[in-house]
Amino acid sequence: MDKNLPEWRREGDEIRRTVTAPDFPTAIRIVDEIAVKAEELNHHPDIDIRWRTLHLTLTTHDKGGLTDLDFTLAAIIDDIAAKHGA
Repeated sequence: MDKNLPEWRREGDEIRRTVTAPDFPTAIRIVDEIAVKAEELNHHPDIDIRWRTLHLTLTTHDKGGLTDLDFTLAAIIDDIAAKHGA
Protein backbone atom coordinates (compact mmCIF):
# COMPACT_ATOMS: atom_id res chain seq x y z
CA MET A 1 0.00 0.00 0.00
CA ASP A 2 1.00 3.62 -0.47
CA LYS A 3 3.30 4.81 2.32
CA ASN A 4 1.28 8.05 2.47
CA LEU A 5 -1.89 6.06 3.22
CA PRO A 6 -0.81 3.76 6.06
CA GLU A 7 -4.37 3.24 7.37
CA TRP A 8 -5.58 1.79 4.06
CA ARG A 9 -5.16 -1.82 2.96
CA ARG A 10 -5.52 -3.23 -0.51
CA GLU A 11 -7.88 -6.11 -1.15
CA GLY A 12 -7.95 -7.05 -4.81
CA ASP A 13 -9.16 -4.06 -6.82
CA GLU A 14 -10.19 -2.09 -3.73
CA ILE A 15 -8.63 -0.19 -0.88
CA ARG A 16 -10.27 -0.33 2.55
CA ARG A 17 -10.03 1.51 5.82
CA THR A 18 -11.84 1.38 9.14
CA VAL A 19 -12.30 4.65 11.02
CA THR A 20 -13.35 4.75 14.67
CA ALA A 21 -14.91 8.08 15.63
CA PRO A 22 -15.15 9.32 19.23
CA ASP A 23 -18.94 8.89 19.17
CA PHE A 24 -21.90 8.30 16.84
CA PRO A 25 -22.65 11.98 16.07
CA THR A 26 -19.01 12.50 15.09
CA ALA A 27 -19.13 9.44 12.84
CA ILE A 28 -22.11 10.97 11.04
CA ARG A 29 -20.31 14.32 10.68
CA ILE A 30 -17.34 12.48 9.15
CA VAL A 31 -19.64 10.74 6.66
CA ASP A 32 -21.32 14.05 5.84
CA GLU A 33 -17.97 15.70 5.06
CA ILE A 34 -16.87 12.71 2.99
CA ALA A 35 -20.14 12.97 1.05
CA VAL A 36 -19.48 16.62 0.16
CA LYS A 37 -15.97 15.84 -1.13
CA ALA A 38 -17.18 12.71 -2.93
CA GLU A 39 -19.79 14.78 -4.78
CA GLU A 40 -17.16 17.37 -5.73
CA LEU A 41 -14.96 14.61 -7.16
CA ASN A 42 -17.91 12.64 -8.57
CA HIS A 43 -16.34 9.60 -6.90
CA HIS A 44 -18.20 7.84 -4.11
CA PRO A 45 -16.93 5.39 -1.50
CA ASP A 46 -18.88 2.50 -0.09
CA ILE A 47 -19.53 3.33 3.57
CA ASP A 48 -20.83 0.97 6.24
CA ILE A 49 -21.70 2.68 9.54
CA ARG A 50 -21.75 0.61 12.73
CA TRP A 51 -22.30 2.90 15.74
CA ARG A 52 -19.06 4.93 15.75
CA THR A 53 -17.13 2.67 13.38
CA LEU A 54 -17.01 3.42 9.65
CA HIS A 55 -15.85 0.84 7.13
CA LEU A 56 -14.85 2.56 3.88
CA THR A 57 -14.10 0.97 0.52
CA LEU A 58 -12.81 2.70 -2.59
CA THR A 59 -12.53 1.46 -6.16
CA THR A 60 -13.35 2.87 -9.58
CA HIS A 61 -16.11 0.57 -10.77
CA ASP A 62 -16.32 1.97 -14.31
CA LYS A 63 -12.55 1.50 -14.77
CA GLY A 64 -12.54 -2.00 -13.29
CA GLY A 65 -10.17 -1.27 -10.43
CA LEU A 66 -8.11 1.34 -8.66
CA THR A 67 -7.25 4.72 -10.15
CA ASP A 68 -5.57 7.89 -8.89
CA LEU A 69 -9.01 9.14 -7.90
CA ASP A 70 -9.28 6.39 -5.27
CA PHE A 71 -6.00 7.40 -3.68
CA THR A 72 -6.90 11.10 -3.84
CA LEU A 73 -10.19 10.48 -2.04
CA ALA A 74 -8.47 8.18 0.47
CA ALA A 75 -6.10 11.01 1.43
CA ILE A 76 -9.06 13.41 1.78
CA ILE A 77 -10.86 10.88 3.98
CA ASP A 78 -7.74 10.56 6.15
CA ASP A 79 -7.67 14.35 6.63
CA ILE A 80 -11.38 14.47 7.48
CA ALA A 81 -11.07 11.61 9.98
CA ALA A 82 -8.02 13.17 11.66
CA LYS A 83 -9.79 16.52 11.96
CA HIS A 84 -12.53 14.78 13.93
CA GLY A 85 -10.19 12.85 16.19
CA ALA A 86 -10.80 9.52 14.48
